[in-house]
Amino acid sequence: MAVMRYVTGAFDTGQQDPAQVGWKPRGSLQLPVTRALGAVWAVGYEGWETSADTAPDGRVELVTAGCCLATDAERSEALEQAAAGRWHRAACLPGSYLTVVRDGERVHIAGDRAATVVVHWVLDGGTVLWSTSALALAAYRQAEPDFARLLAAFTVRGADLLGEHSCFTGVHRVPPGRALVLEPGRAPRTEPLPAPGPLDFPAGAGLLEERLTAAVERRAALPGRLTADLSGGIDSSTLTALAAQFTDLLAVTYTDRHMQDEDDGVYARRLAAEYPSITHRIVHGDTARVRQFDGLAGPLPVTDSPSLTLGLLAVKGAQLAPVRAWESGTHLTGRGGDDVLDAVPASLLDLYRTGHRVEAGRRLADFARDRRCSLAPVLRQARTTLRTPYGRALDQLATTIAGREPLDRSQLLAPWESLSWCGTLPAAGWLTREGRAQVAGLLTVPTGTSPTPAQLHERLFLERMGEEHATYDQIARQLWQVPIHAPFLDTLVVDACHGVPGWQRRIPRDFKPLARAAFTGRVPGYLLGRRTKTAMTRTVATGMRANAPVIRALVGTSLLAGAGLIDPRQARTALEAALRGEPAALACLHYLIATELWLATVPTSRDTWWEPNEEYEEITSW
Repeated sequence: MAVMRYVTGAFDTGQQDPAQVGWKPRGSLQLPVTRALGAVWAVGYEGWETSADTAPDGRVELVTAGCCLATDAERSEALEQAAAGRWHRAACLPGSYLTVVRDGERVHIAGDRAATVVVHWVLDGGTVLWSTSALALAAYRQAEPDFARLLAAFTVRGADLLGEHSCFTGVHRVPPGRALVLEPGRAPRTEPLPAPGPLDFPAGAGLLEERLTAAVERRAALPGRLTADLSGGIDSSTLTALAAQFTDLLAVTYTDRHMQDEDDGVYARRLAAEYPSITHRIVHGDTARVRQFDGLAGPLPVTDSPSLTLGLLAVKGAQLAPVRAWESGTHLTGRGGDDVLDAVPASLLDLYRTGHRVEAGRRLADFARDRRCSLAPVLRQARTTLRTPYGRALDQLATTIAGREPLDRSQLLAPWESLSWCGTLPAAGWLTREGRAQVAGLLTVPTGTSPTPAQLHERLFLERMGEEHATYDQIARQLWQVPIHAPFLDTLVVDACHGVPGWQRRIPRDFKPLARAAFTGRVPGYLLGRRTKTAMTRTVATGMRANAPVIRALVGTSLLAGAGLIDPRQARTALEAALRGEPAALACLHYLIATELWLATVPTSRDTWWEPNEEYEEITSW
């Protein structure tokens, strides 16, 4: 099995007899931390990616793992802030990483805002085992995948399906924006990190320029050579242009016979030609003889959760081949740019809530016009959402799913549905009676939350992208030894963008105005003024048709169907419609394929992940 990167720790709360933790993560390196913090092991990390610092008086300890880009001075200041009771400042350093802070006997453990690093935990006797990998803890506890939550991920929308749960039964998750708190004599708990304050548009643009530039500049100084995706879109092109101002780099553009007719390649070639520091490579999928969904029958990499990248293995392999030959130590991708620079349609409702009702009405009319639909259902949905509390909307959705009436989701989502709190996705029509009951049972509002629709959608989309980036990074490291970085998902960058109201980040007949305000003068104006975005529908459909036999077999032997949760006939009907080129739920089918592949191959044997711990006596004597 290929090595998956993760960090795991053991902390004795002293509440019961010490757990029989006679195991440690297989192939791990124990980090140099004090006994007061517990034991911390890292698997698959380079030496520079983990750091442990202790204050001179020994009372405060800071451990980071991942891409923490903080300087020595910034880490020292974080230690001082923790000593003053502001431990959370250590979780807001540049980069994307795991944060562990000990202040006296109390320990705080946190991931990042975008869920590229997520903390999980289980309790074994009086010992808390925590990890950035739910899968490693599942193997320790012999826990099974949670089929209902996996299924709900592509059958409903607008619901916080994970919260404090993971993809495995019995493995707890620390929601992004919260920290796991451990201390002797108390049960583990979570507490919120301070939320970033609101920003006006100029202030947000200024912070974005400062923080994203620093994120790229500091990554350019990491060990190894620098490479980047260069799709020609605003996100990847902005990162490439910034990187070119600090170092030489290789920029790779992927295209195929569908994409070559779009203007992505034009923008990519033009940008690369402007910077002598850029070496540009264009990878053509047809020349490389790769398509989406190639390679599904071969050995698959290991990830913590289902990954859409499993449907892109051949494409990503071809795209990253020149990156690997370049001996890249850091590969930049624009993932997350849409989630922070743009805004969700429901932000129009926030505009209405702030008192700008006439302007909100105008923008809703623009929304309907741009999507070529009638204004009446758009206004009707906006009115319904504004008048309905989130809890009631979820209750109504649960009632609909669990009801006796058939769930007809043969049609794709209507444009105005993006203004609703929540709803079903096309794949909901595949659910059996038992599947409907289990999914409906998950639709509850997390305690203590009262978001607006825009805040809810923005957070859920960001966390989904963060999870997808994390699995892509794991896959790229395992298969091609290429580390993938997404600076737009750094906590500081997310906070700078999301501090600006969504209705200011999304303006009719404009595209990503926050990027233009932040980077005019640093990035070519023709790029920041781009208004188009290439759809991948034809590329996905072509790959699905080329690999129809394998995909049909996968759907035909569905583990979700075997568990009685989906009707394989309905899923096959949707698949055949897609293969015929009819309008179809391609995204839902892609998620189904990724989930089935993951369920069929995920390794949950304890011996795969854990090995005997020779320091057992020392650990249980804290």
